[in-house]
Amino acid sequence: TSEFNLTDVLFFCRKAMENVVDDDVTKRFSPQKLDSWNLLTRNNHNFCHISLRLKVVWVLGLLLRYGVLLPLRWLRSCLSDKVHLMGCHICVRSLSAIITYHNRQNKPQNDGICVANHTTPIDGIILANDRCYSLVGQLHGGLLGMIQRAMVTSSPHIWFERAEVKDRHLVAKRLIDHVADKTKHPVLIFPEGTCINNTSVMMFRKSSFELGCTIYPVAIKYDPRFGDAFWNSSKFGLVRYLLRTMSSWAIVCSVWYLPPMNRKEGEDAVQFANRVKSVIAAKGGFVDLKWDGGLKRARVKEAFKEEQQELYSRLVVGVSQGADNAASDSAKES
Repeated sequence: TSEFNLTDVLFFCRKAMENVVDDDVTKRFSPQKLDSWNLLTRNNHNFCHISLRLKVVWVLGLLLRYGVLLPLRWLRSCLSDKVHLMGCHICVRSLSAIITYHNRQNKPQNDGICVANHTTPIDGIILANDRCYSLVGQLHGGLLGMIQRAMVTSSPHIWFERAEVKDRHLVAKRLIDHVADKTKHPVLIFPEGTCINNTSVMMFRKSSFELGCTIYPVAIKYDPRFGDAFWNSSKFGLVRYLLRTMSSWAIVCSVWYLPPMNRKEGEDAVQFANRVKSVIAAKGGFVDLKWDGGLKRARVKEAFKEEQQELYSRLVVGVSQGADNAASDSAKES
C-alpha cells in the first residue's frame, strides 16, 4: 500500500476552490454578461461616465425607448385596429363596393363567434370594413397564403395547416382559447366551408356550434345586377377572380346583423347550426338547403344516399298503402 502524503488532498482542495469561485450552477441564475454594451445598462457602475459622446448616445437611446417605443407598444392594439380598418376601407373603395349595414346594434362582440353565409373571398373584407375580426381557416399557398401570413402579423387570426384542420380537438381548443380572451376580436367563420352562388345557404358545419359560446349571425346579400361577386374556385384562380371583380361596374351588397343566438337546453350542435342557418336564409332571402357545400368537389356521402332512399321508400309505401285503401273502400261501396 502507498503511504499517505499531505499533498494528496491538494487536488481535491483545488477542485473545491474552483467550484466556489466559478460555480457552473449558481452563475446560471444571474444575468448574462455581454461582451459589448447594448445601450440599456452600464456593465460597470464604476465607469458611469466614459465619454461625452457615449453618454449622449445613451441618453438618446433612453428617450427613444421610453418616449417612442414604450407608448407605441401600449397603443399597439388600437393602432393595429386603425390600420386594419384603413386597409379594409382602401380595399372596399378599390372594388367600388357600395355596402349597406343594417341593425348595427347587433354587431358582433368580443365574447362570441360571428357566422355568415359565404359567397366570395371578399366577404371578410366586407364585414371587416365595419369592425375588426379574427379570421379562422386553412393556411393556403400562393397569393392567398402570402396575404394570410401578412395579416397574422398585425391581428390574432387563426390559421391551420392542412394536417391540423382534421384535428377537431385542436381546432376547438384554439377557438375556445381565443373566445375566452375578451381582449381579442370576435372570430369570423363561414361555416358552409365553400363559396355558394348568392342564391342559397347550404349546410353549416357543426364544429363552430359545439363550443358553447354566443353566435352572432350575419346575412350578406349581393346585388348581381352590377357585378357577380360569386367566386367559382373550380373555374377561376384568385388573381383572375379579383381582376373580374375589380373590372365590374360595382359590388353592391347589404349586410344584416342579426340578434345574438345561444344554444338551447337539449339542443345539439347540428340543430343549433340549422336554426342559425334558417335565420340567415330568411333574412337574406336565400333558399335554405340541407346539402353539404363540399359536394362541389367530393362525392355524395353514403349517409345522404341512404337518407334519400329511405324517404323515397316511405313515399312509395305511403302511395301503395293509399292505393290499397282506396281500392278496398271502392270495393266496400260496390
